[in-house]
Formats: sequence, structure tokens, C-alpha cells
Amino acid sequence: MQAPEPTNKYGKTFAIIAWLILMALLFVFFQDTISKQLNPNQQLSSVQGSTGEVRTVLIRNKSGHYVGTALINNSPVDFMLDTGATTVAIAASSAEKLGMPFGAAIQVSTANGLTTAYRSRIDQLQLGDIILTNIPASIVPNLSGTEILLGMSALKQLEFHQQGNQLTLIQHK
Repeated sequence: MQAPEPTNKYGKTFAIIAWLILMALLFVFFQDTISKQLNPNQQLSSVQGSTGEVRTVLIRNKSGHYVGTALINNSPVDFMLDTGATTVAIAASSAEKLGMPFGAAIQVSTANGLTTAYRSRIDQLQLGDIILTNIPASIVPNLSGTEILLGMSALKQLEFHQQGNQLTLIQHK
């Protein structure tokens, strides 16, 4: 009886390891691409207009939503712009990480029906160079994920225009 040829066994092992490394590299490469498709506004930038207004442009994501990364009390959070939300809605887990106070319980109507939420306030919300302060918010315990819904309590302080796949937020000084 003859022992199996060592090079054949090592060759198969090497081929498997090479494929695993290739798959890991492809995952890392495409993870960044997918992330940018879901949130094309990870780094918001602004320009100052001729009359002193601040303009921040959002690009629509592949699902047709305006999603981006803002700063709440100097901590980065992902948001989705939601003109149908009365206030900024924040998941309880995100609110705890941001150190937001849970105020009075209120009943709110969501896409999933009535639920209990808690009044709160955002000291500072930053979208590029647009800075909003003292914004009413709702902490919604059963809101899934960590993304906040950027509702009208913040958006009513801004002018916004949509053209094509871009939404321009304008803060007048």
C-alpha cells in the first residue's frame, strides 16, 4: 500500500485557502460599494450661498430615499429623511447611546400602527454645515435599527428643493 502523494493534498488545501481569501477580499471590496449605494451621503458637505445661506445637497439612494449621516450632539448617526414624520424619531437603543432623556409617554401613529413613544429633545443636529438646535424628538422603543427618521420638527427650520436625484437643504441665516 502506497501513501498518498503529499503534493496533491497540499495543493487542494492551498486552493481552498486561496478561494477563501479571494472571497474575503471580494466581500470587503463590495461591502464598501453596497454601503455607498445604501447611504450615498456618508460625508455631508455644504456650501455658503451668495446671501449667506448654507446649502447641503443630499443624493437619493438606490431605493429612492434620502439617507445620510448626521451628527446628533456631536455623535454620528444615520438618518432617513421623512417628511411624513411629525418629529425626529429615534430608536430607544440609539437614544440611550446618545444620552437623550426619556420624557413623557405619548401615543404616536406609525406605519405599523399606534405605539407608545417618549418626548425628548436634541440639543444639536448637524447636517454638513447646517446646525439646528433644541429640536423636538420622539424616542420610539419599537423602532427597528439605529437609523433615525429626520422628521418635520427639524425640516420645518429649513427650506428644501428636490431636482432629479438631489435634495438641497437650505438654512437661511
